Amino acid sequence: MEFRHVSVLLNECIEGLNIKEDGVYVDGTLGGGGHSFEIARRLGKGGRLIGIDQDTDAINAARERLSEFGDKITFVHDNFENVKEIFKNLGLEKADGFLIDIGVSSFQLDEAERGFSYMQDAPLDMRMNSESELSAYDVVNSYSEEALDNVIFKYGEERWAKRIAQFIVKERENKPIETTFELVDIIKKAIPKGARKDGPHPAKRTFQAIRIEVNRELEILEKTIDDMTDLLNTEGRLCVITFHSLEDRIVKNAFRKQENPCTCPPEFPVCVCGKKPKGRIITRKPVLPSSEELKENHRSRSAKLRIFERR
Repeated sequence: MEFRHVSVLLNECIEGLNIKEDGVYVDGTLGGGGHSFEIARRLGKGGRLIGIDQDTDAINAARERLSEFGDKITFVHDNFENVKEIFKNLGLEKADGFLIDIGVSSFQLDEAERGFSYMQDAPLDMRMNSESELSAYDVVNSYSEEALDNVIFKYGEERWAKRIAQFIVKERENKPIETTFELVDIIKKAIPKGARKDGPHPAKRTFQAIRIEVNRELEILEKTIDDMTDLLNTEGRLCVITFHSLEDRIVKNAFRKQENPCTCPPEFPVCVCGKKPKGRIITRKPVLPSSEELKENHRSRSAKLRIFERR
């Protein structure tokens, strides 16, 4: 299948990055190269773009799509959490902008064999990096009932997490749970019929939770925001697109901490902790997709963009 991914909040991201022709920019979630194409198009002779992705299919597709920009772009097969090490290896010190899009690509959702979707039957996988050791199969078949309950409740905000975990453990006593549809059936049995009438697909929250666990998505997000902020030049910007409340909350709180890191008790007349602000929040409220974008791409409906500027 051709790698495709409709870039969400594309114009808003490009505007938010405030691109300089001779700047250094990093697309930490390269995907199909949609955001990167628009960044590279605005770079002049001295400009440089680093495209990072942990998915080899994404790297290969983006390399082809962005071939016209030649050596202006450097492709890196890695996780954006390793951005400081990546910079060290490339001999870079600072960047003028970072962009990370935390969503799953359309390709990953639509390619059944990747096991991300509850709408297509496939082996349980959900690894964004196919070389990673932990897969959805491992989570579902080896985690204890308590651990499953914790993952599904914490990362999926699923009210029926405990019951779903119980049903998974009971089912796997007979045989391993191997496919997405097998897991969907178990989830449907676990959630009472009345609770399945309204809202999203009954498996949506559980699949989200397992995907986050497999790819350590929330675990690495706050650390990465700190690292990328440290690597920004003055007036450089960090743009982060999220797709659910857990991610957005982490980004919002991380940006607030960067803007106001002081840990002194509020009753202190002056700051004595010595922690200085790293910059300012550009977006007091998240930027949301326009009505036109929502019509063209229904997967953008939960997207939120937040922007931070280094001082």
